[in-house]
Amino acid sequence: MLSRYLIPDYMFEHYYDVTPEFLASIGVRALLIDIDNTLAPYEQPTPDDTHRAWFASLDAAGIRTALISNNHRERVEEFNETLGREAYWHSAKPFGKTFKKVMRGWGLERAQVAVLGDQLLTDALAGKALGLTVLIVPPIRDKKTAFVRFKRYLERPYIRAYHKKHLKEEQT
Repeated sequence: MLSRYLIPDYMFEHYYDVTPEFLASIGVRALLIDIDNTLAPYEQPTPDDTHRAWFASLDAAGIRTALISNNHRERVEEFNETLGREAYWHSAKPFGKTFKKVMRGWGLERAQVAVLGDQLLTDALAGKALGLTVLIVPPIRDKKTAFVRFKRYLERPYIRAYHKKHLKEEQT
């Protein structure tokens, strides 16, 4: 039952591997993006040139973007300062209230929106519960707290299930 909500649709090695061409190929016109450990480690306060180039490529392709974070306002605003995206903090993922708010403003169908994050228990669960396409990347640099280690332990079977499913698809 939980696998329906926790197995991502696609996994990538890095956020920048999610290209406008790939998004177009699956019908996605908008991307809801986590910041911490998806785009940058917690300790990186601002985007770098790779981030700016990736967002520019999405803009050029007409892909709408919003930053959706559970982190605090100051962190999100500082990271977003040079990007100028719609940005939301204290988003309470995995609850989808912020996702719904953004999508209403965009006027897009759920099939046209994807979520990009690093956590199955927040990003994937929020996206899947709303019927969105979920794209997951491995965490850039995880915190080593017991709580984070426990969450990552809980995610392992679903990541294995993703790889098993996609291995079977490649073989057919």
